[in-house]
Amino acid sequence: MRSLPLFHRVAGRPVVVLGEGEAAEAKRRLVERAGGVPVSGHPDARLAFVAHADVSQCEADAARLRAAGLLVNVVDRPELCDFTTPSILDRNPVLIAVGTDATSAGLAKHLRLRMESLLPADLGRLAEALHAARDRLRARWPGARARRQALDAALEQGGPLDPLAEASADRIDMWLNESGSGAAAEAVSIVLSSTDPEDLTLRQARLLGRADCILFEPGVPAEILDRARADSLRMELPHEGEPPAGLVLMLTLAR
Repeated sequence: MRSLPLFHRVAGRPVVVLGEGEAAEAKRRLVERAGGVPVSGHPDARLAFVAHADVSQCEADAARLRAAGLLVNVVDRPELCDFTTPSILDRNPVLIAVGTDATSAGLAKHLRLRMESLLPADLGRLAEALHAARDRLRARWPGARARRQALDAALEQGGPLDPLAEASADRIDMWLNESGSGAAAEAVSIVLSSTDPEDLTLRQARLLGRADCILFEPGVPAEILDRARADSLRMELPHEGEPPAGLVLMLTLAR
């Protein structure tokens, strides 16, 4: 990755927006949509958008604001930006941001539009219902690992809380009442046909995203291991002793 994706909370906070015309107005609307307060100057602001038609004015304002400690976005000038704004799919409180590191805003937009047609309109309600059920989840599965495994099983494709299915939020009570003590321990072996992460199958990519522990053969590239959850354990083979409970993947290379 050439950029670190972050969600920055601006509700009730000042955000500097400088410029005129539609580009500047679009940034003001974006700030207001996120609950921020567009201003032309404020000592407490941490973010700034610059949208002048004149390039030299953009450069001067960007330098001045950056020297004052603000992170700066200059519209259509990626070389002057500390951050870029993605194409946003809004299923509040679920937000999906599609970015291309300022290489193609059009591609980001069309990827977002394609996903708009895939995600149900009530996806945000599922997020809110899961948040409201936190105490019940902790009571049902006191251990963090068991709780995560149960949620993984419920939220996966075809699961009772499948986020791509309509009305999943309405099934939370039934799931909590009927589900077992947690996901069973599972071990899966994957033989990689390639060291290119783009050659992973959909099943392999999903398993990497769910795995609690990855046992990997020397030679498995970091680019493939990076497709796993950030908090999954990684152990190089040969490994002695028992791996932790949960989903364990063994990655080896095809001979």
